[in-house]
Formats: sequence, structure tokens, C-alpha cells
Amino acid sequence: MPASRVITWEVTASGGYETAWAEFGGDGLRARGRAVGTVPEPYWITYELLTGDAYVTRRLTVTAEDASGSRSLDLRHDGRGGWTADGERVDALDGALDCDLGLCPLTNTMPVLRHGLHRAPGEREFLMAWVSVPGLGVEPSRQTYTHLGPRRVRYASGDFRSDLTFDDDGCVVDYPRLARRVAPAESRPPRGTEAPDGV
Repeated sequence: MPASRVITWEVTASGGYETAWAEFGGDGLRARGRAVGTVPEPYWITYELLTGDAYVTRRLTVTAEDASGSRSLDLRHDGRGGWTADGERVDALDGALDCDLGLCPLTNTMPVLRHGLHRAPGEREFLMAWVSVPGLGVEPSRQTYTHLGPRRVRYASGDFRSDLTFDDDGCVVDYPRLARRVAPAESRPPRGTEAPDGV
């Protein structure tokens, strides 16, 4: 039976928010999301993500809009290691299994779940199909994920490092320097009843 999740993050890196509606079934994921940002300028994006077995990306479609207008991307993986962007083959992505949508915490989920890195020791290096936001450019990105402890994984790419916290389902809870999950309204105290600082 597929498990459905709705997750909202405050994306500090973009000065905005993202909400993802995700369905997990077997070892696959189907999701759609919306995000709004204000850095470097106001923009919004919508996306749909589909993976195959072992959480390998099959298709990512994204639409973005900012002051310069709207643009879209249709990124596809053929299941054998080849990728196309809007129908044009991208040889530099050969061998990649995952997409990585810029500033999107959801796309950290696939490699972590595939290898159980939020639960068990290990370190893996990946080639990702990285998508810039809001420009929607596509380029290869080398990334390393390292298990640090239960639900804690270090992400590294180039000179960037961040120690991420995941939940048991492999979804990001806290991504220092990028995003933090917003608690559902029912789990937050009513406005005006919060304990004062220091209590």
C-alpha cells in the first residue's frame, strides 16, 4: 500500500518555502511540489518527480517563473544510464541515477533510501543530474553521502559540506544552510501559548 506524505520546508537558502506531496510504494517514489523563493529575486517553481525501482529517477518536469518570464524542463532517464533534457541527449550525465533539483530537500531522499544511509554505516559517491533554480540549467554534479549515525548523513559536493537529519522514511528534517522542515500546524502550540524564552 503506498504511503503518502505532505512535507513543507522553510528554505532559508532561497528565502522561501517548499511543499512536496510524495507517495512511497515498494522501492519507488512519485511526487509533486511547489516552491517560492525571494533570493536572488522572487520566483516560483512547480515540479513532478517519478522514480523507478530502487528510487532511480525516471522523469523530472519543472516549470519556473521569475521577472524574466517562464521556462520549463523535461528531464528524463532511460533506465540504462542515458539522459535527455527537453529531448536532447546530455552525454555528461551518463551513469547518473538521480536528479538533484536545486534547493529542493526532497531530491536528497532517493540516494539515501537506495542505500539505507540514514540507518546503516556507509559512504557513497554519486554522479547527479543537477538542475539549477530558477534557471533550470542541467549539469553533472559529483556528490558524496556519508552515514554519521541514526538518521544523520553528511552531504558533500566540492567545498560544500552539511550534516543532514532525516526521518525514518528518509525525508529531510534539517539541512543546515539550506532548509528546515516546518512542523504541521496540529503539532505546534496555539499562537500566544508558547513558553517564553528560557523556560
